[in-house]
Amino acid sequence: MQQKIVDMHCDTISKLLEKKRMGRSEELFQNTGHLDLQRMGQQGYALQNFALYVDLEKCQDPWEEVNQLYLTYREELEKNAELLAPVYAFEDIEKNRKCGKISSFLTVEEGQVCKGETEKLDTLYEYGVRMMTLTWNYPNSLGHPSKEDQSLGLTHKGFDFVERMEELGMIIDVSHLSDRGFYDVLLATRKPFVASHSNARSLCGHSRNLTDDMIRKLAERGGCTGLNFYQEFLKSPKAGDGFGGLEDLAAHAKYIANIGGVEVLGLGSDFDGIDDNPEIPGVECMERIWECLHKAGFTQKQLDGIFCDNVLRVYHDNLK
Repeated sequence: MQQKIVDMHCDTISKLLEKKRMGRSEELFQNTGHLDLQRMGQQGYALQNFALYVDLEKCQDPWEEVNQLYLTYREELEKNAELLAPVYAFEDIEKNRKCGKISSFLTVEEGQVCKGETEKLDTLYEYGVRMMTLTWNYPNSLGHPSKEDQSLGLTHKGFDFVERMEELGMIIDVSHLSDRGFYDVLLATRKPFVASHSNARSLCGHSRNLTDDMIRKLAERGGCTGLNFYQEFLKSPKAGDGFGGLEDLAAHAKYIANIGGVEVLGLGSDFDGIDDNPEIPGVECMERIWECLHKAGFTQKQLDGIFCDNVLRVYHDNLK
């Protein structure tokens, strides 16, 4: 197995804060969830995106909530400074590698944390946020999610945010965004963007997955989609297809590569944001995934791209 792993999405910070509030304090170094630094180091991680995920229906003030999550993130960075270092500019990734540290890439999942105010977006950038989804599962001041009417896209405020994100060098993440929203982003932007944790809709008909045309357009822009390990985004239980496991993940990888080219493929595990998957229980399974994809026909060079290089290309093209 190659020794560089880049994962575009996990919800571990939100999970740690949730457990802390329940009186079950766990830490990023070692925990009972899908992802921790101890296991990541054993697997050869180069970079992990850590999402500050906010559920609008479970908090009174999304801006206050994202700030609480940020404080949790900063505490974990400080406790694990010998192992983990933040990314503010692309050069930090190589600097961290030379120091023997895993790079920590801060993201936000739910654009409404800014409450429609671009000044708050600027503050998030100052915190170190370098990627953000415009929506999660609810309509907000920026646009409409994939879970709702797919014909509704970005709002006027959403277009303002997309423009400002490109100016800042904050990557636009279209996972969770409606189909119309995807094409709005495509038309309103110039730089590569990502679907950080989305699979192929032709293989699993969930609206969170990308259509063939979206995969092609994302590839033409030079962007990436991250393979999501969630069972219901790998196989549809409503269709009676059963459990979505490793072979299904490989099938999505092959399909997406055939549609958009292997350069559009990355990893977006969604660890600690999805139900347990017995075949993909956590970061300790990354070598198993590599072997499965290799068996499915991907070469070492192609796997280097999927596991690391394709996503780093997008980061290089966006970060200042």
